[in-house]
Amino acid sequence: MLATIWSATLHGVDGRRVEVEVQVSGGLPSFTVVGLPDTAVRESRDRVRAAVLSSHLPWPTKRITVNLAPSGLRKSGSGLDLPVAIGVLVAAEALAEVHVADTGFVGELGLDGSLRPVAGVVPMVGALGTDRVVVPLACVAEARLVSPRVHGASCLEEAVAALQGRRRWPEAPCPVVTPTQGVPDLADLHGQPLGRRALEVAAAGAHHLLLVGPPGSGKTMLATRLPGLLPPLERHEALEVTRIHSAAGVPVPGGALADRPPFRAPHHGATEVSLVGGGSAWLRPGELSLAHCGVLFLDELAEFPAPVLDALRQPLEEGVVRVRRARGGVDLPARVLLVGAMNPCPCGKGTLLGACRCTDAVRARYQRRLSGPLLDRFDLAVALSPPDSADLLGGAPGEPTAVVAARVRAARQAATGRGVRANAELRADWLRHGCPLSAPVAAMLERHLRSGGLSARGLHRVWRVARTIADLDDPARPITELHMAEALALRAARQSLLPAV
Repeated sequence: MLATIWSATLHGVDGRRVEVEVQVSGGLPSFTVVGLPDTAVRESRDRVRAAVLSSHLPWPTKRITVNLAPSGLRKSGSGLDLPVAIGVLVAAEALAEVHVADTGFVGELGLDGSLRPVAGVVPMVGALGTDRVVVPLACVAEARLVSPRVHGASCLEEAVAALQGRRRWPEAPCPVVTPTQGVPDLADLHGQPLGRRALEVAAAGAHHLLLVGPPGSGKTMLATRLPGLLPPLERHEALEVTRIHSAAGVPVPGGALADRPPFRAPHHGATEVSLVGGGSAWLRPGELSLAHCGVLFLDELAEFPAPVLDALRQPLEEGVVRVRRARGGVDLPARVLLVGAMNPCPCGKGTLLGACRCTDAVRARYQRRLSGPLLDRFDLAVALSPPDSADLLGGAPGEPTAVVAARVRAARQAATGRGVRANAELRADWLRHGCPLSAPVAAMLERHLRSGGLSARGLHRVWRVARTIADLDDPARPITELHMAEALALRAARQSLLPAV
């Protein structure tokens, strides 16, 4: 007897449909799985057999062959346990084929027959394309984000009884929506007007930001307040962020569909694979993809290994990570707003006169940890000094997040009218034709190009920053000399901060 069951497997952050073919035939009892299974799929033989017997269902003492088609696609994960078990029952005629018609199955089995949640339910269910889907009860809320007819079961016996009509499908538990912690408010930050301005420009145009200053100057406080300035995610962005988190097995903040831009802050000891993504058997999304449509904050930037930082260069430019291995490759979304924070020197006192204990050689070696091409990706660079004692002890608070976020939202809406999500995505040809420069502004840029202060890439980046600054002033106004001067000053600060690079 031959049975065919539909399921799916993960390939990066995408689901791939898998046809699970099960044949039960005469011969010595055996259980064979073919079709490029990984270790977890091969081990399903023992889990499936134990789960079926523990569920008081018949197990055929015959030759069982399972083929996972298409055979050229590597299958990974434990989500194929449930479809293999259902296929064995159908092939053994313990379950009628009509009961599983046009039904997809995803789930891991325990030895006692329980159904356990698996990572990647959202992309896998989205790839099935069947009339209905059966998943573990704990995954129903996730699966219903992409498919309307989703049923859940807590164990294999319960799923079989519901498929046969002997029992109603159990009610899925309401998703536990954990209240998201309040985003820190900008009003808590006293002083640092330059840092606040750079944060606003970065949020309005999605421009990468570099913060350099001694310990206690407010770098982390500024970075953690950036997500509160960003507008909520659009529906398609929320689904994409949720799909990435699901594929990585990382819970979405709030426990449901993502609605706020993610904020990721990996430790400076992170490896290249954990940051950029990839792997060997399972091409997993990294921190860069988990921060998609949000903020990636790299604190202690100079402490990251140089090869790890240089691996960010291409994804930051193109908004996608292209992982290629001998056995295949995946494209992982990675459109992020990068914020880097670092000390000016190893002792951290580089900007304080007379306080730095580092020699010129030590400072130069420390600053060379950031390559020139990586620094060229930062549109904004700000030198922060310790806040004034008067500001800390009783200074007037700055503008709250809500006020600044309103200006950011207006600037983002202006960018949407130009066909992009933010000004950082404006194409060079649009800048030339859609945002022409006046003669004085063009002359200002020409002087910086001739002096070597701007590269070709830097020209377009500073042009985009100036457009963002103008949008914060008035989206209908052209770029003025004041706007361009501020954009150049924010970019030129990088050279004075890191003269040895």
